Amino acid sequence: MGILIKGALAVLPDGAAHATGRHDIYVDGTDIVGIDEAPQGFVCSQTIDASNRLAIPGLINAHTHTYMSMMRNVADDLSFADWLFGTIEPIEDRLEPEDAYWASLLSQIEMIKSGTTCFNDMQMHIGQTTRAVRESGMRAVICRGLVGGEYDLDERRIREALEERDAFANCDRLTFRLGPHAPYSCGPDYLRGVAEVAKREGMGIHIHIAESQTETDNMWADHHCTPVEYVRDAGIFDVPTIAAHCIRVSESDRAILAEHGVSVVTNPASNMKLGNGFAPVPELVEAGVNVCLGTDGAASNNAQNMFREMSLLALIHKGTHDVPQCVSADETLAMATRNAARALDLPTGSIEVGKKADLVLLDLDAPSLTPLNNAVAALSYSANGSEVTDVIIDGKVVLQDRTLLTIDEERVRHEIARICTRLGLA
Repeated sequence: MGILIKGALAVLPDGAAHATGRHDIYVDGTDIVGIDEAPQGFVCSQTIDASNRLAIPGLINAHTHTYMSMMRNVADDLSFADWLFGTIEPIEDRLEPEDAYWASLLSQIEMIKSGTTCFNDMQMHIGQTTRAVRESGMRAVICRGLVGGEYDLDERRIREALEERDAFANCDRLTFRLGPHAPYSCGPDYLRGVAEVAKREGMGIHIHIAESQTETDNMWADHHCTPVEYVRDAGIFDVPTIAAHCIRVSESDRAILAEHGVSVVTNPASNMKLGNGFAPVPELVEAGVNVCLGTDGAASNNAQNMFREMSLLALIHKGTHDVPQCVSADETLAMATRNAARALDLPTGSIEVGKKADLVLLDLDAPSLTPLNNAVAALSYSANGSEVTDVIIDGKVVLQDRTLLTIDEERVRHEIARICTRLGLA
C-alpha cells in the first residue's frame, strides 16, 4: 500500500545535523521510496494531509525493560540496592510469564503514543514481549536477560533465547541479541561463554555496565579492575555491544569503549532517580563513543517517554559542565534516532529514501510547539510527546489521529489492574 504524507514540515538529515523544510514523503511497502518526487510506478492508496504536521524519524528507545510497566511508582525514593534487591527482584520472582505480555503491551502503548517506534528490550519471559511486538506493530530488538557464574554449554536461558529467535524469524520487525545482565551478576567464565555463543550465532550483546559507584567500588575490591575492563577481558566487546548506563567510567574506560566500537545508552531519568549520577556524555562523545538514549524500565523511570529523556539529556550536561553549548538539540535528536539505529544495526533512524518507514507526525498547532521557530530545538526543549498524532512503523499506520489501531487499550488496562491486584501492588 502506497502512502503519501503530503506537505509535512519534515526533519531530514543534513550531514551530521538536521535540516527542516516542507516535503512530500512517499512510502511504499515498508520503505521510504521518495521525497518530493514519486518514484516510477508509485500507486497511492492513502494520503495524509500533513500541512499542519511536523514529520520526524521515529524515536528509538535504546534501553528498556518493557515488562516492568506494572511496577511503576512502587519503588520510589530508594537507594539503588534497596530498589533492586529489596523491592524489584522480589516482585519479579512472583511474575507469571503472561504478566510480561500485558506489561509489555502497556509500555508499547505509552511508547507509540509518545513517538517511539522501536525499542531495545532486556526481558525475562521468553515469547511474551515478542508476542506483544508482533501484535502491536512496533519494531524491537529482544535481548534475553542472562545471569550466571560458571558457563554450561547447555545453559537453559541461552538455549531459550536462540529458540525464541528462530521461532520469530519470519517477523522482520524483530531482531535478537543476548543480554548478560551486568558484571556483578555474571561471572567472567559465564560472560566468556555468552560472548562465544554471540560470536558463533552472529548476534550482538546488550549489557548494563558501571551503573553505580557501589558496582565500581565492589569490582575494584574483588577483581582490581573497572567494570568496563572486566567485561572487555571476558570477551564481550569482541562482538557488537550496547552498554547501558556507563555512569562511572574513567578516561581509560572511555578509550576502551571507543576502541571496541561499543555503543553507550544513557538513561538520564532513571539514573537521577536512583541517585546514581549522570553518564559523562560529552566526554564519551569526545572519546569517539557512539552515544544513544533510553528510558530504562518504568520501575526506575516511571515513564517510557523519550521526549522527556531528550529534554533531560539536552539540559543536564549544560548544567553540570556550565557550558550552554554542551549536548546540543541536534546531537540529542541524533542520539534518539540515527545513533541508536547505528548501534542496533537497523535501517531506520532518519527520513531518507531507502530507509524503513518509521515515521512520527506531531501537531504543529499544539501550544507547546507554538511558535515553532526552530523545529529541532523544539523537540528537546518544548515537546513532551502529547503532540504526537500519527505513527507509521514499517510502512503501516499504527496510530491515526491519536487513536491506536493495533492494541486494545481498555483490555490492557483491565489486565494490568488484575495483575497488580494479584501481586499486591494495587
